[in-house]
Amino acid sequence: MAGIGIKDVAARAGVSVATVSRVLNAHTSVSPAARERVLAAVEALGYRPNALARSLRTDQTRTLGLIISDVLNPYFTALARSVEEEARALGYSIVFGNADERPELQDHHIRTLLDRRIDGLLVSPADGGSPLVLDAARAGTPMVFVDRWIPGADVPVVRSDGRAAVRDLVAHLHGLGHRRLAIIAGPAATTTGSERVAAFREALAAYGIALPDAYIGQGDFQAASGRRATERFLALPEPPEVVFAADNLMALGALDAIRARGLRVPHDIALAAFDDIPWFVHTDPPLTAIAQPTEELGRAAVRALTDLIEGRTPESVTLPARLVVRNSCGERTTTAATRATLETRATRATRRSDA
Repeated sequence: MAGIGIKDVAARAGVSVATVSRVLNAHTSVSPAARERVLAAVEALGYRPNALARSLRTDQTRTLGLIISDVLNPYFTALARSVEEEARALGYSIVFGNADERPELQDHHIRTLLDRRIDGLLVSPADGGSPLVLDAARAGTPMVFVDRWIPGADVPVVRSDGRAAVRDLVAHLHGLGHRRLAIIAGPAATTTGSERVAAFREALAAYGIALPDAYIGQGDFQAASGRRATERFLALPEPPEVVFAADNLMALGALDAIRARGLRVPHDIALAAFDDIPWFVHTDPPLTAIAQPTEELGRAAVRALTDLIEGRTPESVTLPARLVVRNSCGERTTTAATRATLETRATRATRRSDA
């Protein structure tokens, strides 16, 4: 039947156009009864969506680009899945680009996606001031920042706020008697890297606890940097009682370094992380972590971007993160013998470096 459109299907099935779109894109959030009515209407009317014809009519490709910071990071993997599911439900396809925490690779993906005539971009910036990202936004490319953002850019941001969760974490640690707390920070050029250190410092200050430079380890959101930072902490004359990794992969690296020293979590040193992931319930012990609302962030980011594409003005969205307490902080059980062992190892390491 000529001229049949999605509105005709919706009218015959007695549902909204959005529901028809969800059924056609295999989204799970449709009741079985509604799905059956839509499929029956599609069959009865002979409706066949034609993506190419729709693109030519509207000058839209119904394709969105997503640039994520690190595809191997379970947090970004979950975020990408949520983005893809919501986009599919709204009738869009997703093309992914993995920046691998490298600004030059991020820019390569953005150029490629713009050349493909995508309708809009979701970007988690690998640095705090990419000229290409800013130029694309100024040129009118519909764009939304997700998780990270570039300060001062006129681009909607969908992110979580971890400050309250960090305060909850520090309160938890303080209540267990911990006073020497260290952090493995992410890159200062990223908003998440700088904000998590600031939140940690502010939370400590509320208890009159300082954050000395020796207790700040510089990481890059990769496991190896978490391992290196923790090795340095453990070699200090007075090592910290707690290591807080500002990222899940750095936390796993920290755990490797602790075990390599023959130490145990939490008996000898406590460990906590930002970005909860499913693996953390299987570590020994399960790790205390700050969980971001990853699924909600992905859905909100897609909705904000499609609003932009369709001529609406979306608001930036900030969702709260939350603390998940497990067994990796325990009670303060760092014994005098453990401290003596750490101090002896630190002395030996110093002597070897001086030799």
